[in-house]
Amino acid sequence: MVKSMTGFGRAEAVTSSHRISAELKSVNHRYLDLSIKMPRKLGFLEGQVRSLIKEYAERGKIDVYIIYEDYSASDAALKCNQKLAASYLHYLRKMSSEFGLTDDIRTSTLIRLPEVFSMEEQSLDEEELWEEIAPVLRSACDKFVETRVREGGHLCSDLLEKLDGLKKKVIKVQERSPIVLDLYREKIEGKVKELLSDTSIEDARIAAEVVLFADKICNDEETVRLLSHIEGMRKMLLEKEGIGRKLDFMAQEMNREANTILSKSADLEVSELAIDLKTEIEKIREQIQNLE
Repeated sequence: MVKSMTGFGRAEAVTSSHRISAELKSVNHRYLDLSIKMPRKLGFLEGQVRSLIKEYAERGKIDVYIIYEDYSASDAALKCNQKLAASYLHYLRKMSSEFGLTDDIRTSTLIRLPEVFSMEEQSLDEEELWEEIAPVLRSACDKFVETRVREGGHLCSDLLEKLDGLKKKVIKVQERSPIVLDLYREKIEGKVKELLSDTSIEDARIAAEVVLFADKICNDEETVRLLSHIEGMRKMLLEKEGIGRKLDFMAQEMNREANTILSKSADLEVSELAIDLKTEIEKIREQIQNLE
């Protein structure tokens, strides 16, 4: 089961106490590249988020967005520094006594003094938060994978069709090779007889020349390897996943074989077939770039 590297998934959970949403979207990338955006206070969960997403994806540039809204409590709590307030009160009364001032100290006086009251952020329970966020993130990942699998199915069908066309062209190259040799034999016989005006040239001499020519243009190894790569690629597409990099390597090898066939060719039809092979292989390689 092959997967595309493009995908999208979103999930949300809303209760009386909180709202959590998770969203993933991805595009092609040679490796797995995660970009995670979530509230700063949840930064300590980034490692767990990364580990979870790696269970669902091997390649692709994936943007992850997590939103967490807590309705049940404030993120900060009010704290009173009673020791500091007592110290303020002590010195205020001392000043009233020493300077003969009216002692009109009230509570409102103390609360306006620096650092008597302060806001203190409440600590978050990491395990409890993760238990709330993880199911939502997994749901988004499941939908994300569904879109990748669906698109991967379309890509797989297209690649299999292209491989069928590629195989037909390779077989045409194989079928053409003996014909090229026969044409060369006829050509060399005609030229030699024309030059020497002799109709009794030894067949052995002509056969030796044809053998040398056949060795020069022989593409049996290349066509056999090409057919092997085609069948190997077909098998991988139907049986395995996470094969994008392997298929890309195989496509490079196929292109190398097509280049060799073209360089050896001494026949216009074989040359045209080799160029067609290179074109089809490049189309296959472009599609492979979309696979995980």
